Parts: sequence; C-alpha cells; structure tokens
Amino acid sequence: MFLLQEVMNLIGKGIRLDQVAREMLHLLSEIVGLNRGRIVLQDPNGDGYRIAHSYGLTRKEVDRGRYTLGEGITGRVIQDGHLIIVQDIDKDPTFLGRAVQRTTLPQGVVSFLALPIRVEQRTVGAIACHRIRHRERALSDDLTILRIIATLIGQLLTLNERVEEKTRALEEHNDMLARELRIKRARYGIIGTSPSLLRALAQVEKVANATASVLLLGDSGTGKELFARALHLASPRRGKPFIKVNCAAIPETLFESELFGHERGAFTGAVDARAGWFEQASGGTIFLDEIGEMPAILQTKLLRTLQEGTVVRLGGKREIRVDMRLVAATNRDLAGDVAQGRFREDLFYRLNVIPITLPPLAERRGDIPDLVLHFLTRANQDNQRNVNLTQAAIAHLARQQWPGNIRQLANFIERTVLLSSEGVLDVDDLRPMLGDAARTSIAFPGSMERDSPAAPMATIRPYLSADSHGHEQLRLALAQAGGNKTRAAQRLGLTGRQFSYRWRKLQPMP
Repeated sequence: MFLLQEVMNLIGKGIRLDQVAREMLHLLSEIVGLNRGRIVLQDPNGDGYRIAHSYGLTRKEVDRGRYTLGEGITGRVIQDGHLIIVQDIDKDPTFLGRAVQRTTLPQGVVSFLALPIRVEQRTVGAIACHRIRHRERALSDDLTILRIIATLIGQLLTLNERVEEKTRALEEHNDMLARELRIKRARYGIIGTSPSLLRALAQVEKVANATASVLLLGDSGTGKELFARALHLASPRRGKPFIKVNCAAIPETLFESELFGHERGAFTGAVDARAGWFEQASGGTIFLDEIGEMPAILQTKLLRTLQEGTVVRLGGKREIRVDMRLVAATNRDLAGDVAQGRFREDLFYRLNVIPITLPPLAERRGDIPDLVLHFLTRANQDNQRNVNLTQAAIAHLARQQWPGNIRQLANFIERTVLLSSEGVLDVDDLRPMLGDAARTSIAFPGSMERDSPAAPMATIRPYLSADSHGHEQLRLALAQAGGNKTRAAQRLGLTGRQFSYRWRKLQPMP
C-alpha cells in the first residue's frame, strides 16, 4: 500500500515519463525487493525493442537489452501479451540473460518476472525484474504489484501519446499560421513579426471587409501607406484602384482641383475637364495621408463627400456619385487640433470610426535586422551595388533609437549603400555614417552618448515638406551629379523618390 501511495504521488507531480518510470522501478527495488527492473519499449530508431527505462542496471547492461518479437522471455511477452514467470533462470533454456550476466546476480535461486504493458488493448512493451526466491512475501503479491505498475505505465504512455499528438497538431497549426502570416506579409510588403506590428495587421484584416472609414495613427515614418495598401488588398475592393494622396504635398490653390476634379475653363489653364482623385478611386480605396494638413475650407467639402457619396468638380454644378473607401492617416493629434479649432469636429468623428495605431520602430526593435536586410537588398539592386553588413553591424543598428522610424532607417541604408565602397561593413564603418547625418539633420533632443547600448542616434533626418527645396537647388544638385537623380538626391539629403517628386512638381505645366 505504501508503494502505491508513493507511485501515485509521483504521477500527481506531473514530472516527465522517464523520471516517473525510473522512480517506480526504484521503489520496486527498495520497498518490495524486485531488483534490476526494466521497462522495454519499441526502439523509435529502428525495428525491435530496447530497454527504455531501468533501475539498477549499468549503461552497458541497458545497451545490451535489445530484443526482437518472440526473442527470449521479454520478446515472447511482448509478442504474446501474456505474463511469463521464470522460476529459476538457471534451469530455463529460453532465458537469454542478455542484459544482466548471471555472475552479477546473487547466488542461489533467482526468478525472472515479465509482464506486458498495454496501450489501448495493444501490447507495446514489457516490465521485467529479478526476484530472489527466498522471500517471505507470496509471489502472488509481487505479481499484483507488478500488474498495477504495468497498468499505470500503460496509462502514462497513453497520456504521453495523446500529449505528443496534441503537440504535433499544435505545431502543425502554428506552422500553417506562420506560413499564412509570411504569405500575407509578403503580399502586403510589410516586414516584421513583432507583437505590436502583428496586432495592427490583425486589426487591418479584421476591418478589411467593412466600408467605414479607417484612420491610421502614429509617428511619421511608421509605414502608414503600406498599411493603407494592406487594407485595400485584404478587402473586396482589391481589384479596383488604390489612390494615394499626400495632403501635405499639394499646394492649397490646387487642393480642390486635385481631390474633386475640375471642368473645362474652371480656371486659367483648365483646357480640359479632369476627374479628381475621388472619382478616380471610385470602386476602390483612396488614401489621404497627412490629412491634418487639409485646408479648413476643403474639410467641409470632404465631409459632404463622405456623407452623401458624391463630388462636385471645381467649376461644375452636377453631382457625380462616387463609391470609394476612405483611409486617412496622420501623425498629428487631431483631437487636439479639434479642441483648438484647426480641424472640424464632425469630420474628425467621421474619420475616426476605426482608428488603428501603428507602432513606432522603438516598439519593434526585434524587426530591425529584417528591415535592415530588406532595405539593403533593395538599395543594392536599385543602385547596382554590392554592400553588405556584418552581424555585429546589424546588431549595432538594432540598438539605435531611430526616432524617424522606418523611413529614417531606409534612408540611412540607402545613403550607406551609395557612399560606401563595395564590401562588408562592420560597426566601425557605420559610426561615421551615423554621425555624418549631422550636416543634413537636426539633433535629437535629449540624446545620450551614441555608443551606449540604449543611446538614441545622435542625429535624425528631419521631416521635409514637399516644397523644402526650390527649383534652383534641385537643378544645381542635378548638374553637380552629372544628371544622376539618385546622386543628386544624396547631395541634398533626400531619397531618390523624394527628389523625383519635387523635380516633377516644380516642372512648368505644359
């Protein structure tokens, strides 16, 4: 009874099967006197059976304990599923004595007891031990104890199999989800696996089928355009237009014409009628970035468009029905702007139906290595270069604060590729480049020493409005770069895309 209490206590502790099995055999030896116990199970690496758990056996004895079905006493028990009692191992010719040599056992009569272990009516192994014949306790009592132990081991194996099945099923499910997530991220162009990023992406997919407006919030450079595009691609509108508009880059005099279109003769130069961005987005999605920069007079017109689903072109009188989903984005505190009268309260509530906050890069530090490699590959391909970074250099970049977020990181990698000779860059190669931004950037307030692990970068590229550089500056930089827009952009502290946008914007209209 004491033995069974101890065994049940072991099982109740929930420790591993190998620990429970070995301790059971230990208790059999210490309390009952059934020595050199072993549990024989199928070898997972091949055919046959082997000693999986034991007590009182040496490593060599365990290694020798291998059997095929029907081989020796142990093999016959597993094959036939019946108890076998060998009264005297010296007189039974079928007893192999393979694992434990006779010379290591006590003198006198030694018995051998072997019982099958079953899992769901299948014999999966055997429990066996030696027994000294001159015991006062009856053999039937020892067999009763062994049957109970064999039953418990069978139940533990059953439980273990089911846990392994559940674990495998969960691992397969997790692998499937991970594959789906990789496919979705690749489709959306969003790099990273941080929890905060995945939460934002999950919100996007949850509301993708709705028609309500979505407001993307977060710092500048956190990837709002990518998330807006992800929302479009995940929605039933994916096959229709996706129109992106940067409200901060449109001159106020052209704002109404750009968004709502114009009729012929509406103003000087309007030689033809033109559909605005809302009409062009009909059936699809329109993304208004930096919506906090929209002039107050046009906020009223936008509100009407959202409420009635129609637009009136500049210089026109008829209402044109449009069916588009609006995704807006801002890095401003729109609620604060509403309180100060800079943004219409009714428009704010119309936009703020589904707010989604995008995490800054500081909350996605684990994603930085993947982002670095992504931007490095892209910059190398775009510029026909072959610049690489050591793992230490990538880890160094991951320790920076990047207050300009993903845009700042992408700009830094592009500048690094353009300014570096081809080869592999280490931490010491990056430090001057991190400091070089001081000539074209502003100091980050409250920055600490740059080399400390948690220190922010000493400098950042500031936010630059669309009219940050005049036509003469752009022309001069382009001339100095021999007509190469990428190198001209680098001279002005711009990306190639930023330079091209400003260059096109400042060209005289035909």
